[in-house]
Amino acid sequence: MIALIWNIALALIWMALTGSFTGANLLLGFVLGYLVLALTLGRKPDVRKYLLKVPRFFGFVGYFFWELLLSNLRVAYDVLTPTHHMSPGVIAMPLDAETDGEITIVANLISLTPGTLSLDVSSDKKVLYIHVMYLDDRDAVIRSIKVLEARALQVLR
Repeated sequence: MIALIWNIALALIWMALTGSFTGANLLLGFVLGYLVLALTLGRKPDVRKYLLKVPRFFGFVGYFFWELLLSNLRVAYDVLTPTHHMSPGVIAMPLDAETDGEITIVANLISLTPGTLSLDVSSDKKVLYIHVMYLDDRDAVIRSIKVLEARALQVLR
C-alpha cells in the first residue's frame, strides 16, 4: 500500500514539474514513478509485491473490458434480432473469494457485465447465486465466471 502511495505521489510530482495536468501526463508520471520504484526499491518484499500487482491490474482491466464488449454484443444481437436466444436461469457458483470486500467486488464485476446479475450470497459466504441470461451450458458459464473471479483475486490479494 505504501508503494502505491509513493507511485501516485511521484506521478503528481511529475505533473507539477511538467506543468501539464492531463490524464495522459498523469499516466506517464505513473509509469515513470513505477520505473523509479522498480529501480530503487525493487528488492523490498512489499514493493516487489506491488510491482507485480500493477501489470496484473492493467491486464485485468483489459480482460474485463474485452468480456464487457463481448457480453454487450451478445445482448445487443439478441435484442435486435427477431428470434430470442435467451435461456435464463439461476446458478450457484462456489466462491474462492473469502473476505466481504472480495465477495462484494466479484459480485459487482459480475453484475456489471450484461447478461449476468449477482443475486445473493449464501449465509456461509461460500456460494454466490447468479442470474444468467444465457444458460446454454451451466459448466461453461461457471468456468467463465470463475476466470473473472480468479483474475480479480490476483489483483486484490
